[in-house]
Amino acid sequence: MTLFGGVIPVTGITFLMFCVFAILFCGYALGRITIKGVSLGDAGVFVIALLFGAFFFAPLEAQLVLKGEAESVHFAEKALEIIEQLGLVLFVTSVGFIAGPKFFGNMKKNFKSYVLLGLVVILAGGLSAMACIFMGRAIGFGASIENSEGFTAMIVGLLSGSLTSTPAFSAAKATVDPAYTSLVSVGHGIAYIFGVIGVVLFVQLIPKMAKADMEKERALLSVGGETETKKKSPVKLLQLDGHGFAAFCLAAVLGMVIGKIKIPLSAEGLSGTCFSLTTTGGCLLVSLILGHFGRIGRLDVMPAQSTLKLFRELGLVLFLVGAGIPGGADFVANFDPMYFVYGMIMTIVPMILGYLFAKYVLKLSLLNNLGAITGGMTSTPALGTLIGTAGTEDVAAAYAATYPIALIAVVLVSQFLIILF
Repeated sequence: MTLFGGVIPVTGITFLMFCVFAILFCGYALGRITIKGVSLGDAGVFVIALLFGAFFFAPLEAQLVLKGEAESVHFAEKALEIIEQLGLVLFVTSVGFIAGPKFFGNMKKNFKSYVLLGLVVILAGGLSAMACIFMGRAIGFGASIENSEGFTAMIVGLLSGSLTSTPAFSAAKATVDPAYTSLVSVGHGIAYIFGVIGVVLFVQLIPKMAKADMEKERALLSVGGETETKKKSPVKLLQLDGHGFAAFCLAAVLGMVIGKIKIPLSAEGLSGTCFSLTTTGGCLLVSLILGHFGRIGRLDVMPAQSTLKLFRELGLVLFLVGAGIPGGADFVANFDPMYFVYGMIMTIVPMILGYLFAKYVLKLSLLNNLGAITGGMTSTPALGTLIGTAGTEDVAAAYAATYPIALIAVVLVSQFLIILF
C-alpha cells in the first residue's frame, strides 16, 4: 500500500495504525453531525469502521500476512481483536471507578428495581427470539438454512448480536451442535450493527420525546448516592504515580483474573458449558469495589478523574474500531434482509418494554431508567452516548448495577432457547 502516488510506502502494522487513526478522525467528524438535536456521537466511529470493513478489509488482511507464509494467517482479525479487547478493558474499568463512589448507595436504594429491570429486558429479548423462531417456521427458514436446528442457531446468534452480548455469543457457540456454530457467528454479526446503533439513538431520542429537563433529571439521579461519597482521609495515602495509572492497571489485572473464573452450568463440569464474568464483568466488578473504598491500607487506588475520563473515551472508540471493522466485513458477506429484521425486533422490543416497565412500574427517574437500560442491553457504546446526553458520569452507576444481572440472564436464556427448540 502506498500513499501520495507511491512516495510514502505504508505496510504491515503501520498500515493498520494508519487505518485506525483515519477511522477515528472520520468517525468523530461524522458523529458531530446533528439532525434535530440527535447525533451518532462516538457511534460515528463505529459507522465508519463498519464501512471500512465492508470495503477495505481484504486489503488490510493482505497487508498483515507475514512474508513466507504459505497460507493466509488472519493477523488482521487478531490485531483488531487486541484493539477491541484493550478498548473494552479501558472503558469498563474507567466506568467502574467513576461509578464506584456512588454505586453501593444507588444499589441500596434501587436494588430490586435493577434486578427486575435487567430480567425484564433479557426476558423480553428471549420472548422476541421465540416469536421470530415461530415466525420463521411459518414462513420458511431462509435460503441458507435447511432445518429447525440450524434456524434456532441463527436466531440465538441474532439475539446475542442484538443485545451486543459477547458472553451469550460464546455460550451459544458452546451449546449448539458443532455443525451450526458458524450460523451463530453469522447471526451475531448481522444483528450486532443495529444492536449498537439502535440503543445509541434510543437513549438520545427518549429524553427529547419526553422533553426532559436535564438539570432536574441530574438532581434526581444524584439522590441516594451522595452518602457513599468519601471524605478525604486524614492519613496521607501512598500514590504510586500522579495520574493513577498503576491503580488502574491493578484493577485491570485483578479483573481479568476474576473474569476467567468458570462456573459449570452442566453435568460435564468445566469441560461442558460454563459461565464466567468475562474480562468485561471482572474489570467492572473490581473497579467498582476499588472505586468505592478508594484505598487499600495506605495505598491510594483511585485514579485521577482526568485519567478516568481519558481512558473511558479512548477505550470506547478503540472498542468500536476493533469490533466495527470485522463486523462490516461479516455483515456484507452474510447479509440477509429477513435476519436483519429479526435482529431489529430483538433490539427494539426489549428496549421499549424495559423503558416502559421502569417508568410506570418501577417509577425510576429518566436517567436511572436509561442508564439501567444500557446495562440491561449490555450496550457499552450506548453508555458512552448517554453520559454525553445526560451531562453527568453518574448514569454509569445504573449501568453497572443492571449489567451483571443482564449478563447472567442472557447467557441462560440463550442456552434455554437452544435446548427448547
